[in-house]
Amino acid sequence: MSAASGSFGDLWARSLSGVAMAAIGIAAVWAGGLVFALLVCVLCGAMVWELTRMLDHDAPFGKAEAAGFTAAVALLVFTLQLTGGWLLGAVALAVVLLAWRFPVDRWMAGGYLALILFAGLGLIALRGAFGWEWVLWLVLVVIGSDMAGYFAGRLIGGPKLWPRVSPKKTWSGTVAGWLVAGAIGAAFMGWLGAGAGLVAVSVVVAMAGQAGDIAESAIKRHAGVKDSSTLIPGHGGVMDRFDAMIAAALMVLLLNEVGALAALRCAGAGC
Repeated sequence: MSAASGSFGDLWARSLSGVAMAAIGIAAVWAGGLVFALLVCVLCGAMVWELTRMLDHDAPFGKAEAAGFTAAVALLVFTLQLTGGWLLGAVALAVVLLAWRFPVDRWMAGGYLALILFAGLGLIALRGAFGWEWVLWLVLVVIGSDMAGYFAGRLIGGPKLWPRVSPKKTWSGTVAGWLVAGAIGAAFMGWLGAGAGLVAVSVVVAMAGQAGDIAESAIKRHAGVKDSSTLIPGHGGVMDRFDAMIAAALMVLLLNEVGALAALRCAGAGC
């Protein structure tokens, strides 16, 4: 196999699956409501399935599938039936119960389970309370910072960020991601009716996304796998594609809970 065919042999499958994911995602974000919640819960369930398969190698057939299905259904029911502290508490309880079923690495599993489920909660809350424009802002911040990091890291290079865990990431790429995230935040200020603080918030969200990417890399290295699964042709697993997104979404949930997003909109409205 030539170098070119080795690098681009999966380009067709990668492109098709990428277009399909984009089309489904755009349609769900636009529709909102139950449609968007269903998609988020399905993705969260798929990530729980992948996490279980990676950290519980000796699990009997059906255990990972049951964990993913339980997580998806629980998240959907909780978001439809509960609010406030009851909702957060129910999700936290689900995390504890799911993590307890891991024979080893329970703390690692519990931490990433919390990331997955609370991130799903954050995405659903953001779409419901703030609208599709804010979800678009979040997606573009994550994608923009990731692309900036990729190209800056290869064109500029320099010292590695954390070579033992993620050997390809550089400080130049990391900082470039922050700069692009800030620029996206500035571009969205008028559209979202947010104050100048959106620039700083966008950088913080990008930092969270980068941390999520590193966290998944650490789990895969610990589990001794290259991809979280082969669920998405040409892309690997759901965790591989959404590791940064879920960490960024969790940060948005935290910012929303402390009132930072409401303050941004208030600043933009001059109240």
